[in-house]
Amino acid sequence: MSVSGRQVALASQAMLVSVMGRSCGYGTAPTTSDKPTGATIPYSVLYELGQVSGFGPPFGDPDADARVYLQVSSVGTTAEQVSLHADKVRDAFLAREPGSGQFANPIDPAGARVIDRALDQEDGTTVTSGTYTYVQRFALMVSSPAS
Repeated sequence: MSVSGRQVALASQAMLVSVMGRSCGYGTAPTTSDKPTGATIPYSVLYELGQVSGFGPPFGDPDADARVYLQVSSVGTTAEQVSLHADKVRDAFLAREPGSGQFANPIDPAGARVIDRALDQEDGTTVTSGTYTYVQRFALMVSSPAS
């Protein structure tokens, strides 16, 4: 079974909401009913950017591995606010437990296991009509367990 990018994105979104205590939309800004903070700024928007194989068996193999790319856009009203929010997003994805080296914040997609993660690209801050956005791209190495 190949890796479900949607399941990886949903698990990453859940991790961000849990760790940061702020809403995170999936492909769009959070709505006013999204938990925990609705559409109140600052918030994040997570985008699924696709995946590639190449470090494990090919797609379709019962033990398929994939590198799943996700973009997280932090949204705020000032450059400082959005930069601080982006720092927290980076830390949520990449922080490790002292001593063990394990990631501090688990990402647990249904039917797969995240075995590594890295910051792939960081585009920094842009501003449009008074809204600041900070864009980061993460690569998650995901293994699909044998059936």
